[in-house]
Amino acid sequence: MTDANDGAGGATAAGQAPAVVVADDHPMWRDAVARDLESAGMRVVATAADGRAAIDRTIAVRPDVLVLDLNLPVVHGVQVCRRLQEAVPEVRILVLSASGEADDVLQAVKEGATGYLVKSASREEFLDAVRRTADGRAVFTPGLAGLVLGEFRRLAVEPVAEDPAPELTPRETEILRYVATGMSYREIAETLVVSHRTVQNHVQNTLGKLQLHNRVQLARYAVAKGIVDAEETG
Repeated sequence: MTDANDGAGGATAAGQAPAVVVADDHPMWRDAVARDLESAGMRVVATAADGRAAIDRTIAVRPDVLVLDLNLPVVHGVQVCRRLQEAVPEVRILVLSASGEADDVLQAVKEGATGYLVKSASREEFLDAVRRTADGRAVFTPGLAGLVLGEFRRLAVEPVAEDPAPELTPRETEILRYVATGMSYREIAETLVVSHRTVQNHVQNTLGKLQLHNRVQLARYAVAKGIVDAEETG
């Protein structure tokens, strides 16, 4: 049903190759993607042929990047994004899909995908996208970034919940701003001279206070509250 490589992922240490999980239900495509990644010096720590395996293995090995096809059996890719953002929000998800339809892109991003590339991208474009995703950047197929930014702008002018906004500490607000601009936990930790775990704990506390589930929702909240401009979001 699924394939998997032995080994463990986790946060990339300085100078260490990104750890990647590849989830796609087509064996030849999945194997080709894994070979491309490994030939470029990255570590494929697990593969999966369905959405349930993608969730379980990503949680187990905690890679830097999950390369995810949307049209997966058992659990659809969008649901995979949602569940992983609740369980391991530090993992970056790069969707690699045959579809470039606006609805698919926006649905994936709303549920926590941090990048979206169509399968017609060249090998070089794909490898660059994985590296940039691992570094904490949002990467999109040309033409799709404007679509996502436009959605952020639209949502920013919609009214937020009428309940009083929970009070965030100055440090939580500072980290929220960094998260909304697309910085990775590692980059935030280096900027603030704190540990990766400290940043992760602050983000989890902020998510709990705001009753949100992922980085995309945090970015949307930050725009709506004027903490960042829509153009700054990553």
